[in-house]
Amino acid sequence: MRQTRIRYGVGKLKRAMPSPKSPPSNKAQLPFLGLACGVGVSTIYYNQPLLLEMGRTFHVSEGKAGLVAVATQVGYAIGLLCFVPMGDIAERRGLMMKLYGAVSVALLLVSLAPTLPLLIAASAIAGALASVTHIALPIAPDIAPKHMRGRAIGIVMSGLLLGVLLARTFAGWLNDLSHHFFHFAGWRTVFFLAAIINAAFVPAMRRYMPSLPPKRKLSYSDAMRSLYAVVRREPLLREAAVMGGLVFAAFSCFWNTLAFLLGTHGLGAGVAGTFGLVGTAGALVASFAGRQSDSHGPRWVLTGGLIVFATAYTGLWLNESFRTPFTLHLIFMAVCVILLDIGMQCVQIANQTRIFSLLPEARSRINTVYMVVYFTGGAMGSTLSTLAWEHYKWNGVCTLALGLLALALLRHLTGDRTKYKPLHPTDHSRDFVLEG
Repeated sequence: MRQTRIRYGVGKLKRAMPSPKSPPSNKAQLPFLGLACGVGVSTIYYNQPLLLEMGRTFHVSEGKAGLVAVATQVGYAIGLLCFVPMGDIAERRGLMMKLYGAVSVALLLVSLAPTLPLLIAASAIAGALASVTHIALPIAPDIAPKHMRGRAIGIVMSGLLLGVLLARTFAGWLNDLSHHFFHFAGWRTVFFLAAIINAAFVPAMRRYMPSLPPKRKLSYSDAMRSLYAVVRREPLLREAAVMGGLVFAAFSCFWNTLAFLLGTHGLGAGVAGTFGLVGTAGALVASFAGRQSDSHGPRWVLTGGLIVFATAYTGLWLNESFRTPFTLHLIFMAVCVILLDIGMQCVQIANQTRIFSLLPEARSRINTVYMVVYFTGGAMGSTLSTLAWEHYKWNGVCTLALGLLALALLRHLTGDRTKYKPLHPTDHSRDFVLEG
């Protein structure tokens, strides 16, 4: 039977034969994609436990040092907008190889930055190029059966989230070790080694990934113009993007100010990085959240994620409000960090399970819309949390984060309640051709 496909941007309908079945899931390719996402996304998180050290290097305040993290996330959002749509129109393996090579050069520039303004500029460039992560991520549902998309996304997201969390651990402890043994700014060593790691991924990508041609020939300008059509046509995408942006803003409030909070207790970048390692326990929930999205529906997972997230922030706030033995204080903080990461991952995986079920031939552009809003929210959270810390310290940061979560919950409660149904491998009724 012929299926009707909608042509965006020109207001015409055209007929097209159903697309071929998705290839079977490749057990080796999915973990490699997870590793690729982890390496790429690490770029934007190395600086978070190092902000105090960067401030000391350039003799600036905490607020000015925090601009490094903000610039990286703003750059990432710009890169998502400019580079990720190319995943629908270019051969993806070659595109990813070029971007990993470019990221390594940008990280080298970060490590050599002689002034704070140049560090901020180099960080923004590195953040933009690190958007290669979200060219790799939409490949996961392409190589998995349609009824197992949640699980495939969960596997790849596990690697991505471990990259997010371990980047902080790697950066924090490498900084402390370099400073202790070699007596120079260890944060420069962090970015130098990160440049080497990304450069190594160029030949690794050629070896472990097949050629990934685009599904449809489309010009870059048409792909960019069609982003508006995606947003206009898909209310579920708008809902998921707003929720994701608000929750990630709240998440960024914690990680962007953690080094400042620990500094009030006399603790350095290494301990701040260790909390990233603690959070990896929460990353183990990624595959479970993907399976639950397939079984019970993404809204069920979203509800649970928001509850866990709010509980974690409430615990972090109360932990600083009461005087407890220091060891017990750190243990309770670690438990809250694990819950924080579990909540964030549930929200993210549920949202991406929903949006990747919408337009199979435009997943990179759908991911572009979602992630631009997502990281714009992160940049907003980083900026506002820095201001909240400067004026109100930890009470201000937690009040801000819980306010953002309340807005996300309101959007969730007023959102689409249609029961989620994973696509069967032979179901093409929701396939669309998206053109400029």
